[in-house]
Amino acid sequence: MKYGLPFIANFLILFSVFGNPITDNYPKNPNIDALNYTFRIALSDSTDEIYCEETVDIQFLAAGIHTLRLDLVKATEKLENKGMIVSGVTSKGKVLSFTHENDALIIRLPSPSITNQRTSYTIIYQGIPATGLHIGNNKYGDRTFFSDNWPNKGRNWMATIDHPYDKATCEFIVTAPERYQVVSNGLKIEETNLPQGRRLTHWKQSVPIATWLYVLGVAEFAVQYVDEFEGKSIQTWVYPQDREAGFYDFAQPTKAVLEFFNDRIGPFSYEKLANVQSNSVSGAMEAATAILYDDEAVVGDRNERWRNVAIHEIAHHWFGNAVTEYDWDDVWLSEGFATYFTLLFIEHQYGRDAFLEGLAKSKKTVDEFYLEHPDYRIVHDNLADLSKVVSVQTYQKGSWALHMLRGVMGTAAFWHGIQTYYQRYQNANATTDDFRREMEAASGLDLRHFFEQWLYRPGILKLEGTWNYNTKKKEISIKLKQVQKDGSVFNMPLEIGVYGTQADQKMIQKVRLENDRETYKFLVEFAPEKVMLDPNTWILMDSNLKEE
Repeated sequence: MKYGLPFIANFLILFSVFGNPITDNYPKNPNIDALNYTFRIALSDSTDEIYCEETVDIQFLAAGIHTLRLDLVKATEKLENKGMIVSGVTSKGKVLSFTHENDALIIRLPSPSITNQRTSYTIIYQGIPATGLHIGNNKYGDRTFFSDNWPNKGRNWMATIDHPYDKATCEFIVTAPERYQVVSNGLKIEETNLPQGRRLTHWKQSVPIATWLYVLGVAEFAVQYVDEFEGKSIQTWVYPQDREAGFYDFAQPTKAVLEFFNDRIGPFSYEKLANVQSNSVSGAMEAATAILYDDEAVVGDRNERWRNVAIHEIAHHWFGNAVTEYDWDDVWLSEGFATYFTLLFIEHQYGRDAFLEGLAKSKKTVDEFYLEHPDYRIVHDNLADLSKVVSVQTYQKGSWALHMLRGVMGTAAFWHGIQTYYQRYQNANATTDDFRREMEAASGLDLRHFFEQWLYRPGILKLEGTWNYNTKKKEISIKLKQVQKDGSVFNMPLEIGVYGTQADQKMIQKVRLENDRETYKFLVEFAPEKVMLDPNTWILMDSNLKEE
């Protein structure tokens, strides 16, 4: 994301039954596959109106299709005449008929499709974007143009299948006043000065991505080519006034993060990684190959907050960007993953204590949110309002779900499952069920109930209990009760730590929570001084255990 820190909104209360198909409300047509978009965009200092000649390359996977539907917000009085006006659509030199109503561009095909037909369509439109492309002055009063497509605002200035399920490559060919530099997805393949003080810049993204990840930044920049990672450029793009501070801030820890995720998950998909200062996002946005950061992110001190934001956005290049959720209802596959893998890098780079501190902060956020929204669950069910597509639970509880899954599976099996999941769905789409099946194959476990109770149901685990020690039998007895008020009962493995007065007097006993009340008895050769539930911090829970 979009790492608004913290991001909290009013949320719908959502219900569904685990096992039912989860699908959001977008009118998908899996028989139409957008392969590539080329946007030839003209920008000006004299007006906020953009002019675009767009070519979209479509493959029809079935015969008998008569129309092509693209998302494009139309200029209306309701939007104060902002939006796009389409002046023409052509294909193979022929003018095609179309309608443009309700923010959908419907192109009538000259003849019904045939299976695997591949055809390009060119659309000419212009207008002032209502949102999606922010045109205005930055904090220094300098004019800029920056995209802000999350989650479905790209349709305000690009005619696309504006949904994560349809990934495509893209090209941006931008003509703008020559004082500006242009950054976008992929590699820059041309930069040419034109007459009348104009410059053409051409960027090409060769790996398919979701449309919310398309990026355009046009401004006066200071640009640094920081380093390379496996022959791929690591770059910094900041305002000239922030050159020194920005070059310092973004020099670290990008390469170390890329190396860690590349080694532990799988190969980095993209052609470069640029960190870009912008004024279109709050927090940051994981636009593929060119991450956008709030213009206040550049402070010149490499502080922990923005360091962690950078790690999070780079993690998205594996989860969210390369492996993309098929439906918005599964957005935790982006945000929960990026949040947890940020913590995993922190553990690797900065130590176990920093990792546990991050888990504790996440738990506090989960608990506070639960008090206000006790019925909220991570996997949505046909969420209609995309302004509510994420919550702190999507991030923090989703992160904890992955951590608990690692505890259930074991660390070695967890990483194996992550690697096979990434390998199978890299540069494609996945669902929560796809992820579950990969983790089941890696662990040999049936994980349906685990996923149901932590992702498809609301609630958190709360335990109360007592313990006593029988010195004659050398036996400890522990009584536990699940006291969450929503009536749910969690089924989870649980570690119990028993500690004596001597350093070598400790043991970890593994048990299982299955019922709302449990009694566990096991032998302990020393007199316990302290008994702890979950001493290694594997479960998202509140607990209170007392000696009888």
